Amino acid sequence: MMEFRVVWFIVSVFSFARLTSSVLFDEDFRRWMSQHNRVYDTEEYHHRLQIFTENKRMIDHHNAGNHSYTMSLNQFSDMTFEEFRKFFLLTVPQNCSATKGNHISRTGPHPDFVDWRKKGNFVTPVKNQGHCGSCWAFSTTGCLEAVTAIATGKLIPLSEQQLIDCATNFKNYGCFGGLPSRAFEYIKYNKGLMSEEDYPYKGFGIVCHFEPGRAAASVLDVVNITSYDENAMVETVASLNPVTFSFVATAEFMHYKDGVYTSTQCKNTPDMVNHAVLAVGYGIEENGTPYWIVKNSWGTAWGKDGYFWIERGKNMCGLATCSSYPLPAV
Repeated sequence: MMEFRVVWFIVSVFSFARLTSSVLFDEDFRRWMSQHNRVYDTEEYHHRLQIFTENKRMIDHHNAGNHSYTMSLNQFSDMTFEEFRKFFLLTVPQNCSATKGNHISRTGPHPDFVDWRKKGNFVTPVKNQGHCGSCWAFSTTGCLEAVTAIATGKLIPLSEQQLIDCATNFKNYGCFGGLPSRAFEYIKYNKGLMSEEDYPYKGFGIVCHFEPGRAAASVLDVVNITSYDENAMVETVASLNPVTFSFVATAEFMHYKDGVYTSTQCKNTPDMVNHAVLAVGYGIEENGTPYWIVKNSWGTAWGKDGYFWIERGKNMCGLATCSSYPLPAV
């Protein structure tokens, strides 16, 4: 009889703990829904609550450990990584190993810290690609905006939508993926890219309606940095301008919040890249860890006001396999 009571007590405590945990996550989820303006029917609510709960447990477990970066709930916290990958990353395989490096190395020394946001009006505000795998287009425009502003003194937001609609002949696939190097080639041979104001973003593909007479920026040539030459990326950012790069984003990156991102789960080869971004600078942490300062395209509510830091010097997640920048035609 005594054994039965002990077992019953243990089961009851365990069940109570699970119920209490479920209630707490339910309260967290309702607050999150209110914050992000989410509305679900009953069936979808329970499905999304389960996903949210798993994501929050992962975040809490990570933040309780000794890591170089923190994670947090964000606008993606009711999504599985499979869903997230479908809507926000490059779903068509992007192998950039065929690109040749034509970057000319420059001798140092280089400063320990560079941030083009602090050098002048050279970087546009963080944008939001929405439910479209068009990160490659935002990486492209961000870089061309910067190099054009550095050359002319005029910072003009450029059109990602034109790239989505019009650059398909250069092996880009609209909301399903592409590469900045190929997008630069399109702009070069197309004789220009319109402004965001004249060709606004929709977040889905429509019929190309480029007007050459309204081009706001052009590309004279495309510079591809030799794969795995991260030092050349540093040289470029230090002495010339921001650079685009592609890398492998994993489930843990989806909830990045602060600190220097590093991963043992990601691949580092050019055939695995699934996200394109813009390196606007670099620095060194107090503990000696070097990092890149990177502009993302998931809005300012994600990460460090739309930016993230990622460890530099180790080809982290393949970031040095596929980097490029344009020479502006001005």
